[in-house]
This record gives sequence, structure tokens and C-alpha cells, in this order.
Amino acid sequence: MPAQLSVIVICLNEGAAITRTLAPMDAWRARGVEVIVVDGTSEDDTVEQAYQHANRVLVVSAGRARQLNAGAAVAKGQNLLFLHADTIAPNDADQIICSSIRQADNPMTWGRFNVRIEGQSQWLAVIAFMMNWRSRITGIATGDQGLFMTRAAYDAVGGFADQPIMEDIETSQRLCQLSWPICLPQKVTTSGRRWETRGVWRTIMLMWSLRWRYWRGESAASLAKDYR
Repeated sequence: MPAQLSVIVICLNEGAAITRTLAPMDAWRARGVEVIVVDGTSEDDTVEQAYQHANRVLVVSAGRARQLNAGAAVAKGQNLLFLHADTIAPNDADQIICSSIRQADNPMTWGRFNVRIEGQSQWLAVIAFMMNWRSRITGIATGDQGLFMTRAAYDAVGGFADQPIMEDIETSQRLCQLSWPICLPQKVTTSGRRWETRGVWRTIMLMWSLRWRYWRGESAASLAKDYR
């Protein structure tokens, strides 16, 4: 019997954090959830640690969309949850997702969680609030928010857009054409290191600039150069 839910966790050099993300999923696996880790050729012990808490570990060339799609390609679940390695889901996220999809009774159902950003800066709470508010208004979700969807919805949009950046934005836009997302109030917790390392306001301005340029039609390849 196929799993009701498959979780695809993507990672790259996350040896210091991967166990914290995966260990709570041991209880999910006991409930029949399939956990797949897709590593982007890490140079630390990420893969070794992942094997202790996953049904399957894949190693592919790095790239978020590439890794997400590689995991989905082998997943057996009727529903899919996609997580970044530095994003921790609620302990009962598997049950919340499956219940929400059943209640929606729509083969093209998809959704996301609210997000909490973990870190030292007081502005991270403001950023998270704005991300959640913007997502509820526009229907567009980011990878930090724990995207989930039925297999039928994933297949209908052709998986994640094969591009170096904005793959979550592009895929959300395509999913919105199928149905409006379920916006779960429960929160995933993601790391604020990206904002704190680069500077909170600098990162905010950069991301808004990139999204504006993407909306105006600039290529993801061009935007990726500035992001890096």
C-alpha cells in the first residue's frame, strides 16, 4: 500500500543541523510516512547522519529544484511535503497535512505552513509576519514555508521549475492556477542565518529587488548571479 505522505528534505553541508530536522520524523515514519533526503553532494557528514533518520538518501548535483524533483521522482506517497534541511516542521505536521488534504477533497490541493524565523535579530519576527501575510494575500509561498501538495498537483505543474532561483515562486504561481493554497496557521521554524549573515535589511532589499525583477520578466539565471 503506498504511503499517504512522503517527505522530501533537501540539504547541502548541513551536518550540524540535519539531525535536528530529521529526528522528529522518526515518529512520522512509525506512522507510515516515507522520509527521503536528497543531498547536493555535501562535503561534510550530512549523508551519514541522514541515513539514521530516513527511509532513503539520494545524492545528486546541487540545486534546490533539481534536488526537490529527484526526491519526488522516487517518492511513493500520495501526498508530498518539501522541506529545506534548516526548516523544522511541527511534531504533528504529517497528520495536519493529510487531514487538511482530506478535508479539501480536491485532487489538486496544495498548501504551506506559516513560518517562524529563528535567530537573534528582533526583525526576524517582522520578516516572518510579512512573509505569512503576503503569502495569504497573493497565494505565493516560499520553500521556507514547507510546501505540500498532492501527487496529482505536483504532476500537473510538472514539478518544480528547473531554474537556479525562484523555483518556489514559479511553482507556486503554477499551482495557484489549479487551486488556492491551504494556508495552515501552524508554524514551521526556519533558520535566520541567511538574513543575519548577509545583514537583515540588506537581505530584505535584495530579495524584494529580485522578486520585482522576476515579476518584470528577468531570467532566473540572471537573478541568481546577484543572489549569490
